[in-house]
Amino acid sequence: MRISFDLDDTLIAKKRFPLEKESFVAKLLGAERLRLGTITLFKALRSKGHQIGVYTTSYRSKTKIKRMFWAYGLSVDYVVNQQLHERTLGKRSKSISKYPPAFEIDLHIDDSLGVEREGELYGFNTVIVAMDDLQWIDKILERVER
Repeated sequence: MRISFDLDDTLIAKKRFPLEKESFVAKLLGAERLRLGTITLFKALRSKGHQIGVYTTSYRSKTKIKRMFWAYGLSVDYVVNQQLHERTLGKRSKSISKYPPAFEIDLHIDDSLGVEREGELYGFNTVIVAMDDLQWIDKILERVER
């Protein structure tokens, strides 16, 4: 299964939620801090053979995003940033914030209820996780198992 994650307020703390311990490499590179449990979740998904990616409306470069995960000992298989989203969807990119089917993504994880509504409207699978959800990892793993 190809699974994508949003960054801001889902895996990266623009607001507040518990964070992973910052590695020496992350400090050295100035990498953004990841949500507590991200490392465990990514390892669990990898052990089951899933591809993991990022789908963000951010203009961060693919290299910067991959480097951030690398600093925590993680890898991502693909990155869809806002530039790629716009290039792939063209004019349609103005009316839909995320469209995973265009990138052969089976499941998208996000914090936005708007993305959940888009999933219902355009027929793609989402898991919405709140910033205060302490069971977010279990919620995702349960959905992946289904």
